[in-house]
Amino acid sequence: MEKQFVGLLNQNRVVLYKICKMYCPDAEDRRDLFQEIVFQLWKAFPTFRQESNVNTWVYRVGMNTAISNFRKEKKRQSPAGFALPDIAFPDFYENDNSNSETVLLYQAIEQLSAVEKAIVLLYLDEKSYDEMAGILGISKSNVGVKLSRIKIKLEKIVKSLTF
Repeated sequence: MEKQFVGLLNQNRVVLYKICKMYCPDAEDRRDLFQEIVFQLWKAFPTFRQESNVNTWVYRVGMNTAISNFRKEKKRQSPAGFALPDIAFPDFYENDNSNSETVLLYQAIEQLSAVEKAIVLLYLDEKSYDEMAGILGISKSNVGVKLSRIKIKLEKIVKSLTF
């Protein structure tokens, strides 16, 4: 079971990194969130019935954990005895701020609500409306409405940041 879990983490580490980056601008906070998501995945892994796509399940657990963590003001500590398995995780210090438009977009996204950030992340990962609806637990039409509103909001934020 442990090898399956490590394989699952390796297959989805980029997704997990994106979730962490979206919700935590600080590298140390990203590490903490990453550990919390891995812990929540580990707790839920034995009960995963594989009725949905494994990537959808990872996204859902990751997003729910990030949103819950985002809403809390205090950092939670992982229970003693839980350690991350030995896997190659992305470098949280990598400098991916080389493109000024990307930096501007992330600054604008930081001003969105937790749910709005989740929708943007899924959109940027080119998930279909059906996949987004399944991950977020909302209807497909609601995804479209929310995404349209978010795009308008981001446009206004970007304009305010550039002037």
